Amino acid sequence: MIYRLKRYHWFVGLFLLVLLMVILMNISINSNNAKFAQKIPVTKISDVIHNDLADIILEGKAPGIIAAIISSDGIIDIASAGVRKAGSDVAFTCNDIVHLGSCGKAMTSTMLATLVADGKLSWDMKLTEAIPELEKIIHPDFQNTTLWQLLTHRAGLPKNPIDESAHTDKEIIERRLAILKDNIVLAASNDIGEFHYSNIGIMIAACMAENITGMSWEVLMRQRLFEPLGMTTAGFGDPNKNGFIDQPWGHDRFWTKWSSSKSYYPEAGGPAGDVHCNLEDWAKFLSLQLGSENTFLDSVFLNKLIEPVGFYAGGWGVAKHEWAQGIVLSHMGSNGIWHSSVMVTPALDRAYIVATNSCEWGFTEGVCNEMISKLVRMDLNKSKVR
Repeated sequence: MIYRLKRYHWFVGLFLLVLLMVILMNISINSNNAKFAQKIPVTKISDVIHNDLADIILEGKAPGIIAAIISSDGIIDIASAGVRKAGSDVAFTCNDIVHLGSCGKAMTSTMLATLVADGKLSWDMKLTEAIPELEKIIHPDFQNTTLWQLLTHRAGLPKNPIDESAHTDKEIIERRLAILKDNIVLAASNDIGEFHYSNIGIMIAACMAENITGMSWEVLMRQRLFEPLGMTTAGFGDPNKNGFIDQPWGHDRFWTKWSSSKSYYPEAGGPAGDVHCNLEDWAKFLSLQLGSENTFLDSVFLNKLIEPVGFYAGGWGVAKHEWAQGIVLSHMGSNGIWHSSVMVTPALDRAYIVATNSCEWGFTEGVCNEMISKLVRMDLNKSKVR
């Protein structure tokens, strides 16, 4: 009898402890959501943008979506629609964190530009100069590969490494280097000097920085980009770290149904597109190409990042358009369960962003691009009225 009472009390105690933990976690989550919900001033939330986004949700084109118009001063107009996770009723808010995918390539390139500014790297530095131990194994095709060739996708590399998920027993710097070594012994898969989009090329560029500094790409990004710019929500991988719904989940679509997913790319490929942040922080980064002056990085290095070889520069597609009164910088990004699109018009002091917590290859990019076009037309029409 005494044993049963003790066991009963033990179970009751365990139940109460678990209940308390759940309550505390919910309080924490709700407090965080309340904090995020107060960040964007109501005056910046656009009913016009919201209505367009709501139509996208109503038509089943995405579970959640967000869009914004930005200037060098920050967000001008913003709105969101839909939910953080399909099947829930938790709204996707204007302060939520989004996954940038390959739109983060411009951030990696900018971080590397700070190392060039400090004399630790140079645009024409050869891979073997940054990582001398490669000299004995590197394929002759890559003997003269430079940092700038890697960043502009003209090094002759394939799109992805042959073994991005390998060497998980190693720490991240050693893991990336081991993957690099596995791939650099192979002959070029594309014509050197010609454009061939390459995620592994960006990873290799990050390896050069890691070997020179002894710090991981993640640490370099935090110390040299996120912290100086005040990007407090910026991080890596899944925006939703705890499995709750305090941040959006990614989704893919099976037939007509959006399904939440945790299928993120391996950490080693992070430099090519694994950054996340909210749109307010993304705007802080984009302002580098909008404002005439900044204290972060000299214009010589920022201008280099938008100096195209053909049509692509340091993480940006570059084209001239009359309506933009000059160049337009653009990029898209997706990891298969998120999609983002960004367009920057320096002469107009404007940037346009659309991001959705979903991806259906061959479909979602069209949805985002159409919304970007609506933002541009909306903004240009407002400018004419002014």
